[in-house]
Amino acid sequence: MSIFSRIANLFRRTAVDREIEREMNAHIAMRMEDNLAAGMPAGQARRDALLRFGNRAATRERTGGMDKVVAIESIGADLHYAWRQLTRNPGFAVSAVGVLALGIGASVAIFAFVDAVLIKPLPYRDPARLVGLFETTTLGPRYHLSYLDYLDWKSMNTSFSGLEAFDGGELPLKTANGVEAVEDAVISAGFLRLMGVAPVLGRDFHTGEDARAAAPVALLSYAAWQRRYGGQASVLGQTVLLDNVAYQIVGVLPRDFHFAGSDAEFWFPLRPGAQEDRGSHGLSGIARLKDGVDLRTAQAEMSGIAARLANQYPDADGGRGATVELWTELVVGNLRPVLLLLMAGSLLLLGMACVNVASLLLVRSEKRRREIAVRGALGASRSRLVRQFMTEGLMLASLGTALGLALASGAMRLLGLLVPYSMLAGMPYLRELGLNWHVLAYAAAVAILIAAIFALTPLLRLGGSAAALRDGLAADGRTAAGTVWRHLGANLVVLELAAAMVLLTGAGLLAKSLYRLLHTDLGLEASHLAMVHIGLPDTPEFAKDAGVAAVARRAIEETRRLPGVESVAVSHHLPVNNSVGGNTTFLVVGRPAPGSNASNEASQRAVSTGFFSTLKTRLVRGRFFAATDDAAHPLVVIVNQAFARRYFSGEDVIGKQIQFDSSLPPVSIVGVTEDMREAALDQEVPPTIYQPFEQAPDSGFFVIVRTTQAPETLVKTLEALMRGMAPGMMIYSAETMEDRIHNTQSASLHRASAALVGGFAVLALVLSAVGLYGVIAYSVSQRTREIGVRMALGAERGAVSRMVLREAGRLAVAGIAVGLACAVGAAMLMRGLLFGTAPWDATTLAAVAAVLGACTLLASYIPARRAASVNPVEALRAE
Repeated sequence: MSIFSRIANLFRRTAVDREIEREMNAHIAMRMEDNLAAGMPAGQARRDALLRFGNRAATRERTGGMDKVVAIESIGADLHYAWRQLTRNPGFAVSAVGVLALGIGASVAIFAFVDAVLIKPLPYRDPARLVGLFETTTLGPRYHLSYLDYLDWKSMNTSFSGLEAFDGGELPLKTANGVEAVEDAVISAGFLRLMGVAPVLGRDFHTGEDARAAAPVALLSYAAWQRRYGGQASVLGQTVLLDNVAYQIVGVLPRDFHFAGSDAEFWFPLRPGAQEDRGSHGLSGIARLKDGVDLRTAQAEMSGIAARLANQYPDADGGRGATVELWTELVVGNLRPVLLLLMAGSLLLLGMACVNVASLLLVRSEKRRREIAVRGALGASRSRLVRQFMTEGLMLASLGTALGLALASGAMRLLGLLVPYSMLAGMPYLRELGLNWHVLAYAAAVAILIAAIFALTPLLRLGGSAAALRDGLAADGRTAAGTVWRHLGANLVVLELAAAMVLLTGAGLLAKSLYRLLHTDLGLEASHLAMVHIGLPDTPEFAKDAGVAAVARRAIEETRRLPGVESVAVSHHLPVNNSVGGNTTFLVVGRPAPGSNASNEASQRAVSTGFFSTLKTRLVRGRFFAATDDAAHPLVVIVNQAFARRYFSGEDVIGKQIQFDSSLPPVSIVGVTEDMREAALDQEVPPTIYQPFEQAPDSGFFVIVRTTQAPETLVKTLEALMRGMAPGMMIYSAETMEDRIHNTQSASLHRASAALVGGFAVLALVLSAVGLYGVIAYSVSQRTREIGVRMALGAERGAVSRMVLREAGRLAVAGIAVGLACAVGAAMLMRGLLFGTAPWDATTLAAVAAVLGACTLLASYIPARRAASVNPVEALRAE
C-alpha cells in the first residue's frame, strides 16, 4: 500500500473497518462451506468456523495495526480513554496532579538557578582558562595588587597568554536631578581582548589609551546605553562629565556581558596616577592560562615571582605571596554549596511526590485487575495494554509538568525576592532568569522519567502471560491488593518518612545556624543606628585634609540637632562588610622589621571621637579618642583585642608605638576596644587599627547616628540633610544597621537556604503524613472483615485502635531510624553552610524526630478511630 493510501485511510476509518469486517466474514463463510461440504450440521459448522478463525477483536486490531499511519488513530483512542479514567476519578486526578506539580515546580525553579549560576557558561571566550590573581597576606589569601606589582607580574610570568588588571568604584554624574553616584570600572587596555569580548557598537580601548597623558575615553554598558542614551548609535563621540572629567564615549559593551559582580555603567582605561606607589594595593588581576599550563604550575610560578618582589621591596611587599584561582569559582563564590543543597532538597521532594503518586497508581492498578483481565480475555495484547498505561502515565506527567512549570515561573520571582538588591546587583546572571530552553529541556526529561515510572508501576501487577491475566480475572482483587499494599506501600512510606527526616533536619540545622549568625556578638549594639554614606566632590575645596575634616565636623554638628538623635559619629569604613578591605602594613617601634617572608598587617579605619560610644563598643583598656586628637597634636591610634593578641600577646599594648612607614613619625597606641565584626558575620575578626578622623580624614565617609526613635524614620531626613552640606556631594547609600546586617551576603545565603529547605521540609512532612495515612486507611479497609471477626469475638475498641496505631508506629519508627542515619550523613555534607552548629546537633535531631513522630501519629489517628468504630454485624454481613 502506498504512503498516500495510508494517509487517505486516516480520513476513511469507518470504511476501512467495514472492509476488515467483510474480509473476516468472508474467511468464516468459506470455512463454513467446507464444513457443510464435509457433512457437518449448520450450527456445528458455524461454531467450528468461528473457533478456527480465532478472536475477531484481536484479529481486527492486528489487521488495523499493520497500517502504521492508521495506527495513529488508536493513539487518539488511548488518549481519550486515559482522559476518561482521570475524569472518572477526580479526587485521584487532582491529588496526583497537584502533588506532581509541587514536586516538579520546586525542582524546575531550583534548576533554573543552578543553570544560571553553575551550568550556563560565562560570556567570555573559553572561560575555563581564565584565572583570578590576588596577593596573600597574613590576614588571608585574597588581597589586592599594587599597580607596580601588576606590571611586574605581567612582565615576569611565562604561564599566561595575557594578564590584565581592573578596579571599580563610584563616581559623581551630573544629571537633571542633581548629582548621582554611578558605578564605574577601570580596566587595563587589553582587558576586553583577554576576555574575548568585543563592543557591539564602536571600538575597544586602543593600546596606549591607559597611559597617563592619553585623552579620556569611556565605554558604556549596554544597560546604560539603553537607559541614558535611548540606544542611539549617535552616542559614539559624545562626552560625559564624571567627577569633573570629560570622557569621550567610544563604544558600547554587549548586552550579556557581566564581570566580577560589577554593575558598572561606565568603563575607563586604567592609568597609573597615584597608583604608582608600590605600597598602594587596590587592583585585582585576571589572566588567561596558556595551552598546556595547569593551575598548579601557574600557582607555583606566581608564588616564586611574589617571593622575589618581597625580597626586592620588603617595605611594600614583605610577607606577600600570590594566589591563583579559577575565575569560574570566583564568580560562583559561596553559591555553589547552597545551590547544590537546594537542588538535592528539591530532587528529594520530587522523589517523594513520585512515590506518593506511584502508590496511588498501584492501588488503582489493583482495583483495575479485573478490567485488565477482561480486556486481555477479549483479545487485547500485552503490548496494547502497555501502551495504554504508558499513555495514562504520560498524560498524568504532562498535566503535572504543565502546572509545575507555571508554579516554577512564579517561584522564580519569589525566590528572587530572597536576594537583597545589593547582592542582586552583583549577580547579573540572575536577571534574565526564566524558562529558557535549558530549563524546559530539564522539565521535559523529568516528565519523561516520571511518565515511565507511572507506566511501569501498574505493569508490575499485570503479570507476564495470558495465564496471569486469567488469574487476575478469577482472583479476589481486594485480598491481593491488601497483601501487595501492606508490603510495597509500607516500604514506600518508610522511604518517604526517611526523606522527610532528612529535609526537616537540614531545615532545623540551617534555621539554628541562621539564628546564631544573626545573634553573634558584633561588638556593637545594632539597634537604633542609622547611617548615610557620602562622598565629597573632587574640587580644590576638598583637596586638602582640612577641608574634608571641616565638612565632617559640620555633618556631626548639624545631624546632632535633628530630633531624636542621641549621638553622632563619622567613619570612613563600617563594620559588618562582605570583605575586610582597607588594610595597611606597619612596623613596631623597637622591634626589627619582619623581613621579606612576613609582615605586620591590619585593617585600618579612620573614626571620629564619638564613634565607639555611638556604636556602644566597650573599651577594654586605655582611653577613647578625645577632641584634642587632631592634626595639631601627636598621632594616636586605638586597636582591637585581635590586634593586641596577635602582635602584643602577653604585653601591655598601651603606650606602644607603631609606624606605617619608616619615613613617617611613630604613632602611639592609647586604647584597646573589644572586637567588632569588621568583615562578614561568619568570618573571624581581623586585627584592626582605628585612627582619629581629624588626623586621617577621607573624602568618602559614613555619618552614623544613634537615635531614640525608629531609625527607619530618620534615614530619609539624614539623606536630605547631607545633600545640602556641599554642592556636588554624592549619596552612595542610606540604611539602618539592622538592615545592613540582615542584607549581608552571609546572612542572605543562610536565610535563603533555611527558608527554601524549610519549605521543602514542610511539603515533605505533608507528603509523608498523607502517604502514611493512605497506607493505614487502605489497610483498615482491606481488614474490615478481620476487624469485625475480632470484635465479634470480644475484642475491645481500644485494642483495635492500638493494633492500627502499632502498625503505624512500626512504620514511623523504621522511617525515623533510617532518616536519622541519612540526616546525619547529609548534614555532614552541608557542614560548610552551618555557623556555630554541629551537623549532629542532638537538640535538632530530637526535635525533628518528635515532630515527625507526632505527625505520623496524627495521620494514623483517623484510620485507627475508623477501625475502632466498625460494626461487627455489618462487617460480616457485607462479607
